[in-house]
Amino acid sequence: MITVNDTECLVKSAGTDYSFKVTGSGHLEHLYYGESSERTHRDFPWRDAFPGNCISYDDKFPELFLENFPLEMSSRGKGDIREPFIEVVHADGSRTSDFVFSRTELSSEKPEYETLPGSYREEGQQEDGPWHLTVFLEDRSYPLTLELHYYTYDDCGTICRSSRLINRGSDNVRVLRLLSTQLDLPGNEYVFTSFHGGWAREMERHGTCVNCGKFSVSSAAGASSNRTNPFVMLSRPETTESSGDCWGFNLIYSGNHYEALEVNSFGNSRFVSGINPDSFEFLLGPGESLEAPEAVMTFSGEGFSGVSRNMHRFVREHIVRGKWKKKERPVLLNSWEAFYFDFDEEKLLGLAAAGKAAGAELFVMDDGWFDGRIDDRRALGDWTPDSRKLPGGLEEICRRVKALGLDFGIWIEPESVNRESRLYREHPEWSIEIPGKPHSEGRNQRLLDFANPEAAEYMTRRMEELLSSAEISYVKYDVNRILSDIYSQYLPPERQGETAHRYILGVYRMLRYLTGRFPEVLFEGCAAGGGRFDLGMLCYFPQIWASDNTDPVCRKEIQRGYSAGYPMSAVTAHVSASPNHQTGRETTLAERYEAASEGILGYELDLSSLPPEEFEEIRLQIAEYKKIRKKIVCPEE
Repeated sequence: MITVNDTECLVKSAGTDYSFKVTGSGHLEHLYYGESSERTHRDFPWRDAFPGNCISYDDKFPELFLENFPLEMSSRGKGDIREPFIEVVHADGSRTSDFVFSRTELSSEKPEYETLPGSYREEGQQEDGPWHLTVFLEDRSYPLTLELHYYTYDDCGTICRSSRLINRGSDNVRVLRLLSTQLDLPGNEYVFTSFHGGWAREMERHGTCVNCGKFSVSSAAGASSNRTNPFVMLSRPETTESSGDCWGFNLIYSGNHYEALEVNSFGNSRFVSGINPDSFEFLLGPGESLEAPEAVMTFSGEGFSGVSRNMHRFVREHIVRGKWKKKERPVLLNSWEAFYFDFDEEKLLGLAAAGKAAGAELFVMDDGWFDGRIDDRRALGDWTPDSRKLPGGLEEICRRVKALGLDFGIWIEPESVNRESRLYREHPEWSIEIPGKPHSEGRNQRLLDFANPEAAEYMTRRMEELLSSAEISYVKYDVNRILSDIYSQYLPPERQGETAHRYILGVYRMLRYLTGRFPEVLFEGCAAGGGRFDLGMLCYFPQIWASDNTDPVCRKEIQRGYSAGYPMSAVTAHVSASPNHQTGRETTLAERYEAASEGILGYELDLSSLPPEEFEEIRLQIAEYKKIRKKIVCPEE
């Protein structure tokens, strides 16, 4: 619940308080975020700090020094030299902004974003009293309005924040950064916990104690990325898994992100999170607005596990949606590591029959099913079934798999294109590349320019046709390379800094349409494994392939990393062959099942060629898993 009394705003959520007030100068002074108590602010050491050569805000408030003042949002100029929340280049070339309080609005509604996914409530999840606060700020010198939005989710102790900038003037402005959240904290020596890695080694946990300077993590890959996940935590050095103060943060966004903790010269700390400002620039015309992604914040006095519990419930209740939100997920059998590109209809049906006998419920035909797809160098973008492998097309293979008693699913990669494809030959201008310049390839492919509405609309309709062509129950949605040499042939030169952000907005538009058009289909996200494991994707996909690494020893560590901020109902995991195809390690079936059964279980090996004793062991594994899987999706029921 949110209350506004005189000049103070109090945001309460499940035993936590978040408070700030409007100062006489019109700034938003951050007071407190932590466990609920009768006190609504901390003892900030900066209140009595000698200002030295800091800059005084103005003549009316000569003792206001923004360099060491706790703020809800900050900007370039006026004396605050810390990480800014917003940075704008005005028409006159100035980069100084001066946003001050205008008014507030309270509501029990949450309008949908125009361009981005966000958190939501179902009927019956309403709180007592208003739970949406909008604070309107106006720049004192330029015609710009900044909205700060706050949403509470009392059932999981979580608060969400977002921002929107509106250009009310007659000139263009260039937005260099518009972040999503800012938290000014007293003192320093906060431990910044972040999650790093790469392909097949996602979510390695690291803790860094920040007592001076700045520590930041970010993605510049055009995706949330397997290099650095947007979920991070702040804690005190004495915080443990089960005790101590801990703050958790995440971002409902799938593109380039940025999280930073800075300690100023007075020994106080500022945390910020949002779209990575590196290489970002957005031209905002008269009357136009720019939305920032929604940020997620939670606090627990019960250590890292307390934050994890809050985040898990938040994702299950307020991010994942649709038919599959709380429904048991089918045990699937995927063809990829069984056959890779080398299969035909009869081999697939033999594998599916073995899967049915073992207890699988869904058969997934992975990469290699469309015309010309004999390796990863060709055919991406065309999406026409290969008549040599599938004489009856998708409709016939689907019919025959369903006749076995299994649902049928397919693999797609709609954002990508090979140069050796009809689509690229016909529309080279739809590819992200600098015309006439050498391009650095990734996995022998390029990315379609989803910042171009025509290209995005074409692929959306192509996918709609594809998913309408057979009784498809499941889609593995993949993207296997990151953005590089980022250039939209659709956008003019002065808007190239918008490409990465507009790209992900185009992807969101397609996903919003396809998941709405096919609400019965179980969509699973994948990006070379965990390259886009984030809350933005989970707004459309109830589950995501956590890593291409199926080695159980590695997988348990990867899944432990994910579990810090994401529920295991969002994590898909497969039992694969031994020796493992990624690491070469030999493990028992029991070890592989133990790791995979922590999440949404699947199998990815040739069941049709297993020794009888191994096949029987898998049959018993699947039968056991079916008894416990409801608890993975709905652990509190």
